[in-house]
Formats: sequence, C-alpha cells, structure tokens
Amino acid sequence: MPPHGLLLRCVVFLLLLICPGRSGHAQKKKAPQGGRLAVVIDDRLAALRLSPQLTGSLIRRLGRGRLVAVRGRNINKDGIVFLFVNVSSRTHGWIQKEALASPTQRGDDERLLRIIGASPSEYEKISLARIFLEYFSRSPLRSQVLLIMGDTAAAVAAPLSKGAAKQLEKRVTEVSDESVYLNYSGLDRYNRLGVKFFFDSQRRELHYDGWAWREILRAHPKSPAAEVARTKLGELASRLRQ
Repeated sequence: MPPHGLLLRCVVFLLLLICPGRSGHAQKKKAPQGGRLAVVIDDRLAALRLSPQLTGSLIRRLGRGRLVAVRGRNINKDGIVFLFVNVSSRTHGWIQKEALASPTQRGDDERLLRIIGASPSEYEKISLARIFLEYFSRSPLRSQVLLIMGDTAAAVAAPLSKGAAKQLEKRVTEVSDESVYLNYSGLDRYNRLGVKFFFDSQRRELHYDGWAWREILRAHPKSPAAEVARTKLGELASRLRQ
C-alpha cells in the first residue's frame, strides 16, 4: 500500500489525464431587461451618472462583472461616448462606453482580449478572463483566453503557497498541512472565480488544477492553443509523478 502522499499524487495525476473537469464558478447573474446585454469590465470607469458627462451627478459605482442593459447612446461635447443603461428595474443612468463590453457588439471580444493581456494584476487578468468565458461563448478567441487564464492561475500558485506556508507558523490546532494550505484565505477570491488549486503534500506547495487547459482540449482540440495546453498538462503530470 503506497504512502498517503504518494497515493494522493497518483489520484490527482489520473484526474489530470482523464477528467475534463468543470469550473466551480457560480451561475450567471440575472441580466436586467430593456436593452442590449453588456457587462462591466473596468470598474474604474464604471460610474453611473444622471447625465452623459464626466461631471454628471453620481448615482452609484458598478463593480466588475455587473450586467446592464444598454438602451441608448450619446456623444458629449468632449467626444466621450456614454451609454444609457438599465442596472435594474428601478435604476438606470449614463456610463462611459469603455467601462462595458457586449457579446453582441462587434469587436468587443478582441478589445476585451487585449485588456486581459495588458492587465498587470494576475487576479484582474483571471477575473476578466472569467467574464469573457461566461458572456462571449461564441467568440473564436475563447481558446486564447483559456490559455491566459490557465497560465496565470499556474503562476499565482507559487506566491499563494508562500502565503499559506506562513500560516503554518500560526497554527494553533492539530490539523494537517493540507488543511492549513487549502483553508488559506488567499485562495478565497480565486475560488469564487472557479479557479481551484490542490495541495502537493510531498513538496508542500499548491498547484493549479489545470481546468482551463483541459477545457481547451475538450472544446477547442484543433486550436493552436491545444498543443500548448497539452504540454502544460503533461508538465504538471510529470511533476506529480516525480
């Protein structure tokens, strides 16, 4: 009978090879009615205002991922495009066009991909990738977004492991290292995005579970990203076998 750690590594290895996997992300939010669907992609610009002006009175600020229904369009005297949107049945106002992306607006998938690639924050990159995957279901760019998401998630595993390791020093109850690592609060925001990690007990480190790479092979097996995804999964499986 193999040691517990080796047994766990063997099980994870088999899952990586044969299980297509599903994201644990929450169900899509309910979209408001009355116009064309759009989603907030830049909360820094997502000020909902009473008038189509940067100095217009603020109604509220919308968070990244918030759905709106676009009802109208206005170009103000400064050349800034504002969209009139419904946020709910009772709340509506003007918001700067660049704060939103719409799956029915031609070119918005390309624009969102550029924004994802240029984002300096790993969390923001993954958050925007999740938005893309949820609402741009017919875009031919999905495999590229999945690859970015997988690579970014794999890259954050190392700093998350360091953060979790520090919690071992503060451990006050008799629980396993695995419990400490997988209960680390730094994982929470990634977990809410459906990004999961597993614990390698031998190396005492976290690894990305590879969902995005497996999804490429499942949904886009003939894309240029598929060969890269296959290599990434092979590298992860090889590490677990060592």
